[in-house]
Amino acid sequence: MRVYNKKNMEKLFWHIVAGVLSIFLAARFIAGMGLEILPESSFLGFNLTQYWHILIVVGGILGLINFFIKPILNLLTLPLRFLTLGLFSIILNMAVIWFLDILFLELTITNLSSLFLTTVIVWGTNLFLGLKR
Repeated sequence: MRVYNKKNMEKLFWHIVAGVLSIFLAARFIAGMGLEILPESSFLGFNLTQYWHILIVVGGILGLINFFIKPILNLLTLPLRFLTLGLFSIILNMAVIWFLDILFLELTITNLSSLFLTTVIVWGTNLFLGLKR
């Protein structure tokens, strides 16, 4: 069980920042990945009418998943990551981003290479911000 003190809240904040920055960079520089505004775009009753609205929501959810759910997934897949010398963590990261693609119609990832490159950008952003140990 996590104890929520100032250090963990800062880490949560940086996970959300990393998620938003990662989605922004991936949508900007990867050809098969993008964010688009749909007429019926909304999240929890709030209309998403601007590009930055969608960016913050999708990136924020990515940050929340990486902070809360990812440690549980890492623990559950520990034997597979051990057998594959850590390469299964790439597949796990790709699954998280693919889940976001399914969850949000505004996020489109067209092929597997775009998904892989988006995963690399998310990993690199987390590494740059010091969230990976």
